[in-house]
Amino acid sequence: MTSLIPPTPGTATTALPAALAAFANGRSVGIGSLPHRDPAAAAAFAIAEFDIATVPTLPTRSPAEGMVAQAIAGLPGVSLGQYGSFAIDPVGLTVDVPITTGLGTDAFAGLGAFLDLAAKINLDGQPIKWQFVGPVTLGIALQRAGLRNAQAFTIAANAVRHHVSQIAEALSDALPNSPQLMLLDEPWMTELMSPEFPIPPDIAVDLVSTGMAAVGSNVAVGIHCCGTADIATMLETGPQVLSIPLSDDLAEYAGYLGRFLDGGGVVAWGALPTTGPITVRVDRYWKRLSDVWCQLVERGVDAGRIRRQSLITPECGLAHHQVSSARKVARLASELGHKVSTQATSSKLALGA
Repeated sequence: MTSLIPPTPGTATTALPAALAAFANGRSVGIGSLPHRDPAAAAAFAIAEFDIATVPTLPTRSPAEGMVAQAIAGLPGVSLGQYGSFAIDPVGLTVDVPITTGLGTDAFAGLGAFLDLAAKINLDGQPIKWQFVGPVTLGIALQRAGLRNAQAFTIAANAVRHHVSQIAEALSDALPNSPQLMLLDEPWMTELMSPEFPIPPDIAVDLVSTGMAAVGSNVAVGIHCCGTADIATMLETGPQVLSIPLSDDLAEYAGYLGRFLDGGGVVAWGALPTTGPITVRVDRYWKRLSDVWCQLVERGVDAGRIRRQSLITPECGLAHHQVSSARKVARLASELGHKVSTQATSSKLALGA
């Protein structure tokens, strides 16, 4: 599908909110984990291979750096096992339990290596993105480990708020001039509308919203889900950035996405598949992205905003790939983002070209 669409009058030059200005125009950014076992190599990869430097997490190197493991490592009564498993002593784990964030521990080796390298290369002033498990997904993990619903989700909310505030502060101290984007990773949002889900959608929305608020107003915030989730509910959490896999189903949410973009939001399009074979050329991914954008424009979404208020990412984390494959995905994301940026700054927008 090909259409030549000029920018909508009055909106083509509308500025993004200051916190988001660095996170737009198709810049590529990492999502989730990397396959590296060497933290220093992972940090170099995450800074060099994406347009926006991305703090790496390395669960292949250590189970302690897994998404859930990072969040529960500072809880008393929790012991980590092999391959990301953990056990809980519910007697000592109360809703008001003190939480510690061990940024110098094995659970945050990727962050430590990132900060070390950032200081050596004077990264300060460049935008950075980081990610942490969301309270809904963490609450599900605690509930499945044996805690009662109320206990599990209260502890999860407290843990996420504490950890993300500490990480944001550490990054601000080390890189005071670098804009930050934090995404809360919520893979369990795919099941949120199921009648069997342990908490109602409005409670889940509140949990995510308070998790975002914990980092303060100087950090741009968003929500990421690798699977097919209810976009309307995700947007109710109040993100500035919505990180979702690219899908034809997104046309059903054109109204929601259009209003989100009109309000100054940014969509991080998971346009590079992380399952199946990886092609060597970007053309296939550019066509797929353009086709989805065409469907949205046909339903009233502003073409200029789609292009300008966008990031390009892999669909999910790359921990299960070889480093060489992860590099290929990252470079394709950057190449695709360059095509988006070129189109975003042109006087006319040729969707599908």
